[in-house]
Amino acid sequence: MTVLVNLIVTLGMLYVVPAGLRLIDPAGLRTAARLWPVPAALGALCLWLPRGIPATALAALYAAAALALATRAPARLLEARRRSRAGGSAGGAPPRTTVSGPAEVAVCTALVSPSIAATALVAERAGYRLFDFDLDILALTVPHFHFAGFTAALVAGLVCRAGATAPAIAPGSATLSRWAAYSVPGGTLLVLLGYFVDDWAELAGAVVLTTGMWAVALLTWRDIRPGARDRTTGALLGTSAAVLVATMLLALWWAAGEATGITHPTLTWMAATHGLGNALGFALCSVLAWRRLTVD
Repeated sequence: MTVLVNLIVTLGMLYVVPAGLRLIDPAGLRTAARLWPVPAALGALCLWLPRGIPATALAALYAAAALALATRAPARLLEARRRSRAGGSAGGAPPRTTVSGPAEVAVCTALVSPSIAATALVAERAGYRLFDFDLDILALTVPHFHFAGFTAALVAGLVCRAGATAPAIAPGSATLSRWAAYSVPGGTLLVLLGYFVDDWAELAGAVVLTTGMWAVALLTWRDIRPGARDRTTGALLGTSAAVLVATMLLALWWAAGEATGITHPTLTWMAATHGLGNALGFALCSVLAWRRLTVD
């Protein structure tokens, strides 16, 4: 399982995060996206070293970059709030006031998520049981917050933005996109809190996260995919939406099993199915598709 998890994390560090930053803000995050592969390469390298001081030092350098990225989130939220108030006070357009907030919450969740993953990485590489978690759990937290945290929140925000610019695509799309933009970050946070509370809290988080991700899948398939400019982009969007249906069902099964004791997949099996499917089928396909959708 270790090799598979390391490969998934490497993909997230080296490609998904910098490509996602360009989707969030091509101008404002241009420098961060361009420089990101440097600390990401150090973070990826530490995965393949034995636990100890060298691996921990490399992980710490990656964590420093991730924490610096997280500091961008509060300013973005404040700016979104300022724009929302300015639009409302001027008798502005309701769609911008009501949609930009959820989208920005999702985007800022994406900006913060790598710092959570990196913190777990430093502890795991040091062999330190942070908050008394097993090292295997800390190791799995790293891909979880690069994909369920960063990529899922990013795509939910992008879908919400698309609903704001074309609110008449389908009845209820704007409302559903706002739900996705709130529930994906909310579900991710609940799953994280479930680590500290109990398996039932984690199951609640899995339910919220799954409904949000299925909303993203529906909106992607129904509203975004038909507007793709070519077959390749449409296929990437379709694949990302279809994969989410299966991978999030697995997430629900596993969380329900942990809470109730019913038979459920092992962590190794989940990494090979849910983890690999989300990394390649959802995250990679989504980022590639949105890059093609937004290219000039």
